[in-house]
Amino acid sequence: MMAAETDRGLVERVAKGDRAAVRLLFMRHHARVYRFVARQTGSELMADDIANEVFLELWRQAPAFEGRSEVSTWLLGIARFKALSLLRKKKEDWIDDHDAAQVADGADTPEVVTMKEDKAAALRHFIDAMPEEHRTVIDLAYYHGQSVSEIGEVLGIPVATVKTRMFYARKKLGEALKAAGYDRGWP
Repeated sequence: MMAAETDRGLVERVAKGDRAAVRLLFMRHHARVYRFVARQTGSELMADDIANEVFLELWRQAPAFEGRSEVSTWLLGIARFKALSLLRKKKEDWIDDHDAAQVADGADTPEVVTMKEDKAAALRHFIDAMPEEHRTVIDLAYYHGQSVSEIGEVLGIPVATVKTRMFYARKKLGEALKAAGYDRGWP
């Protein structure tokens, strides 16, 4: 069944020149790659360009994919490399990163929805203010659902380094939220 085909199976098809498999992978992963790059670069324009380049790179490199990581991890690694390369080469007017709209729980009152939105905005602000190495591990873990080992693969660093960065990032976020008057619970 086509809908149940794994990402790895689709990469194998891409390696054989199957354009339909690239389109399926694009549909599955484009939004995630785009959001990741938009957060890394702060630019929606750059994110759009880089996300498209990632899938061109998938087309070129599919025969070399060895399956040592998940396809999504591999794609995010390509995206990170391309974003860092472009940022080194090019400076442009930054476009504000608009947070994804919070989907309100139907059971939440307007007051609770507002509290959640305020805390989410504060949290995003604190994350954006963090050093890049901490911001990136938080982004990959909490906004992209990557495991510690997958984060290590994407960033090209040891798992122990990922854990250390995650520890300090969480600690700094907790301190910043507490100083701003937010408790640890949600909202």
